[in-house]
Amino acid sequence: MAHKTRMKHWVFLRGLGREARHWGDFPQRFAQTVPAENITLQDLAGNGVYHAQRSPTSVRAMVEFIRQQLADAKVKPPHQLVAMSLGAMVAIEWAAQYPAEVARLVLINTSMRPLSNSAERLRPQNWPALAAVALRWSNAGFAERTIFRLTCNRVDTRTADEATWLEIRATAPVGAANLTRQLVAASRYRAPATAPLCPMLVLSSGADALVNPVCSHHLASSWQVAHRQHPWAGHDLPHDDAHWVGHQVAAWLELDAPL
Repeated sequence: MAHKTRMKHWVFLRGLGREARHWGDFPQRFAQTVPAENITLQDLAGNGVYHAQRSPTSVRAMVEFIRQQLADAKVKPPHQLVAMSLGAMVAIEWAAQYPAEVARLVLINTSMRPLSNSAERLRPQNWPALAAVALRWSNAGFAERTIFRLTCNRVDTRTADEATWLEIRATAPVGAANLTRQLVAASRYRAPATAPLCPMLVLSSGADALVNPVCSHHLASSWQVAHRQHPWAGHDLPHDDAHWVGHQVAAWLELDAPL
């Protein structure tokens, strides 16, 4: 689809069990590099401001929930989406089902069937740690420390980040049942047979300890879209190097997908 003017509205979608506040200062740093007059940090059902609601067990239902929330808030399409992990699956499905509503996709460290297998989507060496988090989900300190270890390679802000994450969990806790439903939705999701029609940029982390970065390679190669890989960041790429993400998106907008 084509637009005659450069859009400056973006919607950000986080991943499994995470919410708007987990972006940290990334939205502000993104806006320093990328044209962004307005950024909407949209939570999935069961997370953040919607933590008391029941998470759907399908990505398609997550799309419908988000569309309704944005419509209620008078945030009108078409949207440019920055989405990571489970949020990126939601973004892809949204673009596939409602192509007129999505102008661009920036997908961060995501994976999906049939493009990647289960061992690529979650590295087997981390299965015991993930199982421990699930079993001890009510132990906030243990869960958040483990999540940080699995998702973040930049550790200079670890103490402050873990304190912030504990505060987020205390004020908007994601229940174990909702976490399970989101995991079911992610595990069941299958990529569309053909790529969405909008311009797309795939970003991945070469040192992602949670999801093998080959998943992003499979996606970008299969759909013949732009792919950039960070050399040292972990799964939470916006946390580890927000500056790099912003500059990659800005460069892509200028070279690959001008509107």
